[in-house]
Amino acid sequence: MFPMPLLDVRNLTVTFPGTTGEVAAVRAVSFSIAAGEALGLVGESGSGKSVTSLAIMRLLVPQARATGSITFDGTDLLAVDEDTMRDIRGTRIAMIFQEPMTALNPVMRVGDQVAEAWLAHQRNGNSRAAKNDAWSKAIEAFREVAIPEPERRSRDYPHQLSGGQRQRVMIAMALVNRPQLLIADEPTTALDVTVQAQILELMAELQRKFSLAMVFISHDLAVVSQVCQRVAVMYAGSIVELAPVNEIFRNPQHPYTRGLLDCIPSLKSDRSRPLRTIERSQVAEFARGPLVEIEPGHWARK
Repeated sequence: MFPMPLLDVRNLTVTFPGTTGEVAAVRAVSFSIAAGEALGLVGESGSGKSVTSLAIMRLLVPQARATGSITFDGTDLLAVDEDTMRDIRGTRIAMIFQEPMTALNPVMRVGDQVAEAWLAHQRNGNSRAAKNDAWSKAIEAFREVAIPEPERRSRDYPHQLSGGQRQRVMIAMALVNRPQLLIADEPTTALDVTVQAQILELMAELQRKFSLAMVFISHDLAVVSQVCQRVAVMYAGSIVELAPVNEIFRNPQHPYTRGLLDCIPSLKSDRSRPLRTIERSQVAEFARGPLVEIEPGHWARK
């Protein structure tokens, strides 16, 4: 269904300096995404999801060291110079950050911020014609993400918008340059369930409309199941299981994946008993063993 990878990550390892030597936040991570496909990266806080996405965007802090390869449309992103990466970042690869109130500039109108994202990649960005075009692009992007009254709302500041509208502004900013790959880092974490459902529906619709490849990062398997075709489960910096989303729910192979699923309450859960937790004695076992193909397309550490 997805023959050629648009993004191919191979043996990506990211380390940071520590008091006793280098500490690996991401360990030999490999996955690929085809054009139009959505891959979910799932795991608990600290599992390496966000560091993986920042490595793809080349936004890691200078102290970090990334090895392996990240090939995007035939180009190794770890090998190109910063000017080339700046051309790719924001135009061909875009990212939606986790918390809109920290990602948006509080003293700039939201329309100006979306327009600025478009202008930053135009050669004649300082001309009056380009600035007029940028404002039109911002209004068009607001319409695409279903912000009501886009002409009026574009002149608002972030604090004048609701949480859901701020997240839509972030999506508009990411899509204004029509990227091929979108990285969404927990875009629904701070939203209530009703608004969360609206944002997930919007992202799925935009992915189909623009044939976007998407990396959707979350700690919530239920959320990922609504927008992704495949899921990669991360633990302690490694991918411990990678499979189609239905297989992950129907037949999880790795004990950590089973532990995550068992922790999710359902209507059938016995309310008189505490939720199941993952025992500390299992921790060492989760990251051990090679990643092997259990069945076609379903990989897990054994």
